[in-house]
Amino acid sequence: MVQNLNQLVHSVTYTLQQNDSEAFFRNIKDLQKYDLTHIFTRLSSSEQEIFLEFISISLLADVLSELDGENQLKIINILDTRKAALAVTEMNNDDLVSLLSQLDEEKSRELMSYLDEELSADIKNLLDFPPETAGRIMNNKMVWINQTYTVREAVDKLKHFAELAEYLNYLHVIDNDKKLVGVVSYRDLLLGDIHQKIEDIMNTRIVTVDALMDQEEVARTIQRYDFVTIPVVDEESKLLGIVTVDDILDVVYQEAEEDIEKFSASGKAIDFNTRPFTAAKRRLSWLILLLFIGIVSGSIIASFEETLEQVVALAFFMPMVAGMTGNTGTQSLAVVIRGLAKEKINAKQVLNLLMRELKVGVYIGLTCGLLIFIIAYLWQGSAVLGVVIGVSLLCTLIIGTLAGTIIPLILNHLNVDPAVASGPLITTINDILSLLIYFGIATAFLSYLM
Repeated sequence: MVQNLNQLVHSVTYTLQQNDSEAFFRNIKDLQKYDLTHIFTRLSSSEQEIFLEFISISLLADVLSELDGENQLKIINILDTRKAALAVTEMNNDDLVSLLSQLDEEKSRELMSYLDEELSADIKNLLDFPPETAGRIMNNKMVWINQTYTVREAVDKLKHFAELAEYLNYLHVIDNDKKLVGVVSYRDLLLGDIHQKIEDIMNTRIVTVDALMDQEEVARTIQRYDFVTIPVVDEESKLLGIVTVDDILDVVYQEAEEDIEKFSASGKAIDFNTRPFTAAKRRLSWLILLLFIGIVSGSIIASFEETLEQVVALAFFMPMVAGMTGNTGTQSLAVVIRGLAKEKINAKQVLNLLMRELKVGVYIGLTCGLLIFIIAYLWQGSAVLGVVIGVSLLCTLIIGTLAGTIIPLILNHLNVDPAVASGPLITTINDILSLLIYFGIATAFLSYLM
């Protein structure tokens, strides 16, 4: 399939270079939105401009919906405002809100001026919700039915508004006050008597999310119940819209990217296309901070210079002790962040987690400490040196494991994203702790080492 898509890219590129619109449409006929978008991103700037001239408004809307923010802005800047406005009116409301959120205020207002009054009002309502909440990512264009409808009336309405039925699974049922009171599946509509009332066949046990709920929690709710869509309500249980599984997949991808960026201390997103200067600039802020923290490690080593001079062999094992401590801390950090992303934990779970990681640190420390004791003894012929290095490694691995567990838990308790406890930060902190322990123990046993 990848090979075929690559061949298609070449074919489309050739038709654009030849300015052959008929051949262009033959090539893109029946393509999925992803494939069409993939082709667009592989074109040169001049070819993209011709692509946008040839393509229909509905396909342009599909491409805009699939692209990331940077490429969306690129298209909007290429198109004249009227054509851009025609395209955005065919986008789902949630996708349109995402696009408008990326534009500057003037451009956003200009596009909004082309929308009809009803659509403009719907979009403004969505934009009123805070970013990264259920209200901001929901689609408020959907089919709903009143509980007083008959099955026939519900089916007729569904047929009339079929283009709004993005997922054919069930309809949301409201009362006269627009409060969500139940759902009815399409299977129930097919099997029900055409004169039956919806309130007699609907399911009143429904799972909803509040419009102000964080999008990550919405994703967890959909994952728990294996839903394709989930209704969004306000504090009075009035139906506001639905969040669909394709939007949740975007949320999961976005949140994962953000956590990776924080975990690696690389700042904003950096991909294969990011320019070297931009990539360096985005990484530098964290690295400069870590550079100054790292100076502390150097000062610790300098303060134990006398110990190092008298037992030179200690220098050989120093990077290993520091490196192992950082590694085990990063492992624990990854485990905690992954767990916190899945669920909220209580005090009992925190205690159990700390006890488990303490035991993990002890097991790892004993194993690695015994192994390095044997290596040091066989290499230097000194049991005392082996004990110093082995005990140091045991202590530092326990502390490193606990640090990688406790720091993200504290940040989570303070409502700070635990992913900011990035790998490099944990590693640097553990370097400092491991060196203090290592040289402290070595100094205490210095007379025996001599």
